[in-house]
Amino acid sequence: MHYGVDDAGRSAPAGPGRRPLSRLRGWGGVAGMAVACGLTASLTLLPLARGGHRASAAPTVSGPGVGIGVPVRADTCENPEASLTPSAADGPSIAAIKKRGKLVVGVDQSSYRWGYRNPGKRTLEGFDIDLAKAIAKDILGSEDSVIFRAIPTNQRIAALESGKVDLVVRTMTINCKRIRQVAFSTAYFQAGQQVLAPKEDSTIQGYGPSLKGKRVCTAEGSTAYEALERNSFGAVFKDEGDGTKDDKDLLTVPNQLDCLARLQLGEVDAVVTDNALAAGQAAQDPAIELKGEPFTTEYYGVAAKLGNDDLVRRVNQVLVRYRQGPWQAAYDKWLKADLPGISGPPAPKYK
Repeated sequence: MHYGVDDAGRSAPAGPGRRPLSRLRGWGGVAGMAVACGLTASLTLLPLARGGHRASAAPTVSGPGVGIGVPVRADTCENPEASLTPSAADGPSIAAIKKRGKLVVGVDQSSYRWGYRNPGKRTLEGFDIDLAKAIAKDILGSEDSVIFRAIPTNQRIAALESGKVDLVVRTMTINCKRIRQVAFSTAYFQAGQQVLAPKEDSTIQGYGPSLKGKRVCTAEGSTAYEALERNSFGAVFKDEGDGTKDDKDLLTVPNQLDCLARLQLGEVDAVVTDNALAAGQAAQDPAIELKGEPFTTEYYGVAAKLGNDDLVRRVNQVLVRYRQGPWQAAYDKWLKADLPGISGPPAPKYK
């Protein structure tokens, strides 16, 4: 069984041998299971409608295709998914990585099917992990020439800026704000924001007016938090002292998995996050479900430090080949059983 641990070494609050709080009673006796060892259930990435039935999926992504050039305007942030054209040429960033002999990649260690620890093998596995290994193999000749550093959601950009990692491969959404902070590869997956809440005793219907007065948890620095900043529908989603030493990390948390723990303990009423992650958490705990439908369309990209153009171009070169076969193999291995019908990754866009 998989046990979620954040980067500070804190484990989830309800695990084997620990009695769940009384608030968890009535959740089918499984509420504590999701945090500590609930990954025995299959991952369901399709959004679920109220009542537990599958809702319409977000529009499926297009096949590998041929990359297209699109206009990019910094003032309006049109086409934020457009990245640098691919190149296998070495530059200063690649040279530094080769001299070190290792590619250092920031990843998640608690998102089932994306980046998580296999307790039997004691290794990191998942869709993002496979991609990071492919990049390491292309640059250094071996997929084992990679150092994985588990970083919380709110430290992804800081880890790049400080040089702690060369790349971040961690279900990181490309958006207008972030392209001013980090450099992204072309998109390699499509997702969308959705609401996660208890099946029973909840009046929440999805992202909308039913959130009024409800306590909603998001990860710090996430696109979910930004969505609530734009329109919270009256939800309570900010901690007193957010971003300071007095931050209680109750409604805004360092790691998205912490929100699941808060929801199970009854400390929040709902969670907003990428549906690709939320559906995995819903699969872990049958007492919670995705509400409504995804209300955004977002694309995951590999992130690098601003200015490391040669590294971004090299990643895009890897993605050209990755879309032609390895992407499908990784999809089949990690996602296909629970997310059928996707013909391939998003088509790349270039500046």
